Amino acid sequence: MKITSLAAALFALLFAACAPAQTPQTVAPAPVTVPAGDAPALWRVSDEDTTIWLFGTIHVLPQGFEWRNATIDAALDESDLLVLETVTSVGQSDAALLLMRLGVSADLPPIGARVDPELLPQLTSMIERGPFPESFLNGLETWAASLMLVGVTLNDLGLDPENGVEEQLELVFQLADKPVTGLETPAEQLGFFDGLPEEAQRHFLSSVIDTPEDIREEFDAMLNAWRTGDEAAIAMTFDDELSFSEPLREALLTRRNADWATWIGERLAEPGTVFVAVGAGHLAGQESVQDFLRAAGIEVARVQ
Repeated sequence: MKITSLAAALFALLFAACAPAQTPQTVAPAPVTVPAGDAPALWRVSDEDTTIWLFGTIHVLPQGFEWRNATIDAALDESDLLVLETVTSVGQSDAALLLMRLGVSADLPPIGARVDPELLPQLTSMIERGPFPESFLNGLETWAASLMLVGVTLNDLGLDPENGVEEQLELVFQLADKPVTGLETPAEQLGFFDGLPEEAQRHFLSSVIDTPEDIREEFDAMLNAWRTGDEAAIAMTFDDELSFSEPLREALLTRRNADWATWIGERLAEPGTVFVAVGAGHLAGQESVQDFLRAAGIEVARVQ
């Protein structure tokens, strides 16, 4: 899909605070009967007294989409701690304020001047379909304007930014009175974008721009790759645009994968069972989290 998984997750984090209040759920989503051979991929990293489950997620899902099975549920049940990229249920207002502080600048060129001319009609159409006027986007740095446009993509797909794998996992652990933590803070995640050179920011903006028809086709391919645990297809469909911009790939994928692999390696020194859930694009293709773990001499076994 032409938007990075981090962008989709950040949009959910930033704007869930602005969504209408909903009645809190009081029961966890019921386990489903997805066959083990037709389910998202799951890996295990372990030593004598520690097990770390490594699970690739998709940050937004169609309503009612079934993805859990007995293998995933067993790993969840035995885990003492859930570790996400960031905790989405806290800090939403602060994150939105931080985006405004980091992302607003003076004397910026109009948003339309920051894309190739052939993309301008699609950009105009996206702005017209979205809630943010062009005058507002003109005052945002390119990365911040791009994040705003991610919401148009999600709306085109009919997706609720608060309905993703992470939200479902958080609920399971909260109801079991088990802790949830994050590998990164929202401020750190926004900083990845804010630190990008302008050329990389404009590449990111171009990657967000698409027609509703292409968006649907790309998302369906991504969802099917994730649902079936097809690593090759995941590598092709998740964060595919990052392969065309080395600064973007380095900031949003490679460096983070290396950091997370270091965290996992250090966590093996503590006993217990941990369920680590990060975007599926981080667990497929070259320079994946598993690649960095294996480079450090840590065995990773795919169990589903």
